[in-house]
Amino acid sequence: MRKQFILGLTGSIGMGKSAVAAMFKGLGVPVFDADAAVHELQGPGGACLAPIERDFPGTTGPQGVDRQKLGAAVFGNPDALLRLERIVHPEVAELRRAFLADTAEAPLIVFDIPLLYEKTGQHGLDAVVVVSAPAEVQRARVLARPGMTEQKFAQILKLQVPDAEKRARADYVLDTGTSLAETRHAVQDLIRALTGPQKEPQTPL
Repeated sequence: MRKQFILGLTGSIGMGKSAVAAMFKGLGVPVFDADAAVHELQGPGGACLAPIERDFPGTTGPQGVDRQKLGAAVFGNPDALLRLERIVHPEVAELRRAFLADTAEAPLIVFDIPLLYEKTGQHGLDAVVVVSAPAEVQRARVLARPGMTEQKFAQILKLQVPDAEKRARADYVLDTGTSLAETRHAVQDLIRALTGPQKEPQTPL
């Protein structure tokens, strides 16, 4: 029986990683979304609510974590951020283990990890694909987001591993500076390379 292939998916802000993750899903590849897992854990009834409220009083409510208040509590405070990570990371790891158990028969699975190179590393992955686009395309996408400013964008970039370094370290690079159709074909080609021929989805993206 062919061993399951575990592919890490990452990319800097505005590079189109979410769109590529959706393409993998549309082509039948199970995707574990690390950000979505955190939102679930910090949402109403989430497993992280009580310990976060204990360590950061006033940052949660009926709708879950107040992301602005929690962000203010940890921003620029490495010790506070470490305490938060110690609450969240074990719970994310538990969801990840459940995902692996549920998808054990799939020939290929994807871990969508925004901060793969910045935080988590490549442990447990067979390869990493980096989603990338030209800097001017990235800039236009990010600055079009509600509430985004040049200053915020610059600050985010400072916290992320540079795109050129990510591309150099990656096993595969997907260029999203082209059309959605071309990117989707590139995703299909990568799936075929890793698993063999892949059935087309019923509904195109």
